[in-house]
Amino acid sequence: MLDLASIHAASRHIDPVFLDSPIDIDGQLDRQLGCHVLAKVELDNPVGSFKGRGTELFCATGLMEAEHLACASAGNFGQGLARAAARRGHPCAVFAAENANRVKVDAMRRFGADVHLTGVDFDAAKTAARRHATAHGLRFVEDGLEPAIAEGAGTIALELLRDTSFDTIVLPLGNGALLAGIGTVLRELAPHIEIIAVVADNAPAMKLSLETGRVVETDRAETIADGIAVRVPIASTLADLRACCDDIVGVSEQDIFDAMRLVHRYLGRVTEPAGAVGLAAILADRPRFADRRVATLLSGGNISLALRDRLLMSR
Repeated sequence: MLDLASIHAASRHIDPVFLDSPIDIDGQLDRQLGCHVLAKVELDNPVGSFKGRGTELFCATGLMEAEHLACASAGNFGQGLARAAARRGHPCAVFAAENANRVKVDAMRRFGADVHLTGVDFDAAKTAARRHATAHGLRFVEDGLEPAIAEGAGTIALELLRDTSFDTIVLPLGNGALLAGIGTVLRELAPHIEIIAVVADNAPAMKLSLETGRVVETDRAETIADGIAVRVPIASTLADLRACCDDIVGVSEQDIFDAMRLVHRYLGRVTEPAGAVGLAAILADRPRFADRRVATLLSGGNISLALRDRLLMSR
């Protein structure tokens, strides 16, 4: 488990533009889903996702002077790391899949990243990033493995506990930094709150791995939710992640898109697919959440142009 004291102290090191994000509510959305939804909005910041919290903390507290970095990313983590590193004088190379979301790729480059597009998916890009770091003497930064990155994400839970009350939280599950950070806080400070992690049905590796207690790799992770398209989980994190949640559920591609539509219709927000999977889980199993106060995260808004057009044209 992570260090709760470090999570409490984290906000001193994080750029305030990433902190104190709003909580959106809407009565019509509640009636549509049959529960009271509290949507923590992590969209209105320079990198358009929650990733800036953890990357800020990591770069502020975990680097040596002039250290050069390398990482792999579907795009949001790469933006956060590139921005946080550049602010502190650290060059950053980011590896992403050849078919990575071009909106995210362009944003990573704007923040100063040296972007390499290689491999068929995120995990292939991660392998290339690790090799590049070894060959060139760079610090390889793995999202989901560095404690400071998860501790930065944990500040979201502190804000939720400060600002509202809820009995369930539904979180997107990628490599696990978000679940580890929020789960650590809630297990310590509010153990009565049920924590549900969500994967895409088309990218089930994390669900299978947490349920079996060992790494289960999949051949593919083909989902519109690129931010949680994990094919190869990190073995050393599985036990802690399982302790941080009560259940892991999967959602379909249609449920993800329908959740994005609900977010846009009732909250006026445009999310990327991974940013709406928490709401998708509620949509897919309404009886489970009936009449409950359910917190979730709109965790990212860096949607591809094609998917944005599809969303805005849908009814």
